[in-house]
Amino acid sequence: MRKEVVEEIEAILTACVKGAMDRTSRKLETGKSHKPFHNALLTDDIVRISSFERSFSTSFGQGPIEKISELIARENGFETARQKETMVNLYKGAVDEVERICSALRNGGQKPHWAKEVQAISSFTKGDTVVRRVISDLWLKKDSIEHYISIKTVTPNLDQSEIAKKDMLLLKAENSEYKTLIGLYYNPQGKLRTDYNHSFPMKIFNMHKDECVLIGEDYWNYLGGKGTYEKLLTIFSEVGKETKESLLAF
Repeated sequence: MRKEVVEEIEAILTACVKGAMDRTSRKLETGKSHKPFHNALLTDDIVRISSFERSFSTSFGQGPIEKISELIARENGFETARQKETMVNLYKGAVDEVERICSALRNGGQKPHWAKEVQAISSFTKGDTVVRRVISDLWLKKDSIEHYISIKTVTPNLDQSEIAKKDMLLLKAENSEYKTLIGLYYNPQGKLRTDYNHSFPMKIFNMHKDECVLIGEDYWNYLGGKGTYEKLLTIFSEVGKETKESLLAF
């Protein structure tokens, strides 16, 4: 990874931590984070740290992760775009099948199986057509292959998981050659993919087996090639030497 890219990632991480510290300080100073019961039971330090962690986690899982993902993919030779808008022109039967699949998954009437779902929507080849708009968090292209990635918090809720599945299937219905994926930037339950057990996305995806699911190391190595995940952890650790000192004085 080039020095310029490493420095860009370092700047994103430093800014994210500083931003969370500034937001937390403003809330506490202005009284916008009034928690009388917390303050009665906990120390001021604990309340401040808790507020900071929530602010950091919320902001980090959004813009910074997308920006870092794009930088790494671009460094690996991909053409990239964030928040990519795609207008897909689809057979109405395929769109109806996507809705049926997602409803059945959500209600527990069907088990997730990506390959079978893609096969089901691909069977519609005639009839009326409709247009749908899809926004992908990260779009990549290399060797004429397009990749559409929905980047989610590591514990997405049911609605977020269902929207990701719908968008991915709609894109597949438009072009079966598209690579449509859901990406989680780390695994909160452990190192192995089979460790993941958050219930909501597991209703919509087979998080352990579906080829469209990327978690943690698989996600980062998909973007940047083998070894990217470990390299990224090293960058985080180097930045952490400074941010931890700032937090100790916070």
